[in-house]
Order: sequence, then C-alpha cells, then structure tokens
Amino acid sequence: MALTISSPAFKEGETIPKQFTCEGADTSPALTWTDVPSGTEAFVMIMDDPDAPVGTWDHWILFNIPAAKTELAAGLAKEATLPDGSKSGLNSWKKHGYGGPCPPPGGPHRYFFKLYALDKKLDLPPTSTKVQVEAAMKGHTLGEAKLMGTYSR
Repeated sequence: MALTISSPAFKEGETIPKQFTCEGADTSPALTWTDVPSGTEAFVMIMDDPDAPVGTWDHWILFNIPAAKTELAAGLAKEATLPDGSKSGLNSWKKHGYGGPCPPPGGPHRYFFKLYALDKKLDLPPTSTKVQVEAAMKGHTLGEAKLMGTYSR
C-alpha cells in the first residue's frame, strides 16, 4: 500500500472551506494519513499553490513531524517549533505556520498538501524555506502523498 493523505474538511479536488482561508479564520485544516512506509523517522508537510501569478506560492512548510503521528489537528499554532517537536519553516510570506489560500480575484487556484515520509529527521533550523527543506529531503524520501483542494475569490 502507498502512503495516502486525506482531510475531513474537503475531498480531493473539492473547494477548501472558507474557514481555512484568508477570508475566514486562516487556520490549518485537519489532515490524516495511512499506510506509512516502514522505516519512517519523520514526516514533512508542504502546502503550495502552483497557480499564483508570481509563481508557486508556499503556504505551509512543516518538517520533523514525529514518525508516530498519523494526523495533524486543525488549527495548528503558527510557531517556529510545535510542542511535538515539529518545526515550521518559512512560507512565502516569510512567516512560520500555515497561511491559507488567498488568491487574487478570478478563477480557482489549486492548493497541494504534500506529505513526505522520510528515513531521517532533517537537521535544519525553523527559518528554513521550502527549497532548503526539499534539498535536505533528497535521497531520504520513503513515500509521498498529495491532497489537492481549490479556492477562488
């Protein structure tokens, strides 16, 4: 079985509810995953929008999520380090934590929640960007799963 990810808030390809966007409370949705590859030592969560007018916009970078976890609760704190030891990298706003969909008016944008199972924790500070996290992950990914939601204003 391959690693899978889902959310109780929306299904693959559906609209992300307003409460998880800049027009709502701007809190992260709950996410759950199954079929974790054996040997997993940590997870990475990256949420981005490839449809942003300036190029891919990074909304959420979370790494060193403990291997024993199979979910992220809704509304995670927007802090550099979470109580479970997960580290929150810098998104495209140069802030820690989740920044929800906030596209310019027009057609829907696609938002990808990408979960990676790694064979090691990443030795990176919480000031790391997506590019730095992805570089550190190279050669250490045991599995990956994606969930795509849409949003428009």
